[in-house]
Amino acid sequence: MNVATSKPSSTPSTLSVESSLDSGLQKIDQIRTRLEDSLKGKQDVIQQVLVCVLARGHLLLEDRPGLGKTTLAKALADSVGGRFSRLQCTPDLLPSDITGFNIFNADTKNFEFRPGPVFSEVLLADEINRATPRTQSALLEAMAERQVTVDGKQHPLSNDFFVIATQNPHEQHGTYPLPEAQLDRFTMKLSVGYPAPDYEAAMLAASVATRSVSTDSNSPAVLTAGELERIQDTVTQVRVGNNIQRYLVALATASRNHPDIDTGLSPRGLLLWQRAAQATACLAGRSFVTPDDAQQVAFPVLAVRLDVETADSNNLISQLLESVEVPAEKTQ
Repeated sequence: MNVATSKPSSTPSTLSVESSLDSGLQKIDQIRTRLEDSLKGKQDVIQQVLVCVLARGHLLLEDRPGLGKTTLAKALADSVGGRFSRLQCTPDLLPSDITGFNIFNADTKNFEFRPGPVFSEVLLADEINRATPRTQSALLEAMAERQVTVDGKQHPLSNDFFVIATQNPHEQHGTYPLPEAQLDRFTMKLSVGYPAPDYEAAMLAASVATRSVSTDSNSPAVLTAGELERIQDTVTQVRVGNNIQRYLVALATASRNHPDIDTGLSPRGLLLWQRAAQATACLAGRSFVTPDDAQQVAFPVLAVRLDVETADSNNLISQLLESVEVPAEKTQ
């Protein structure tokens, strides 16, 4: 489905975006190296994680326990800097355990707000489907609007706020499936998968005589305060031609009309898909999006929104991509 592309002629604005991309990509490559050191042999997964971060999205990691989901999340938090919070989701977790709460100060005779773990740059919600629907809903506003409302007062979150949620799709005892409204706030769904035998053997060799299996890192963050936001702002400037946008709309329409898909792609999902395609182009060092960029992120973007088994989801997405004609790249 890949098509040949030619780079459009440069304009002053294009040159400005490309200059910003060059400086930002050097830092992103350093983050990529750190993630690859933490999760060996998973370059494709790490590529999509970086796309999700640059697209200002949220990530759902769905896989069996012990495959490195938490390790990946902590390595990412260490790299981008800022505050890292972890929620171990359980049925007794309350919404206030996430957002924070007001507490009465006897000295001042006033209520004071005590912020919860959602007030961080990277929030890891481990086993998110073990939290009750009421508690899950505490993340809806935070993920969509980067703010929380407590007792009628709005509290803004960090501009770099990023959620990584994990769940085990094979263990359904004592879990609460994520509703469509929650799933639609994630940009992507990824599976880490088992490592190749050579990487597992290397992991065992590295663990011999090692005192701890802790994944804590003392290395300084790659990005300083505000740098990630500046790179994300550059991603929004990556050009998306009218032909690419009509291609994405046609794919979204096809998902809504497909007989085996109950709920097609929402407008919010379509916007997230475009942003993920822009981030993919950014990582390739381009200031414009090609049809191939949209196709590269189609599976993780659509998989989180199709309520079917993974194998069926992949087949359906392949059908959608094949049902819509790929536009020829053109210079604008």
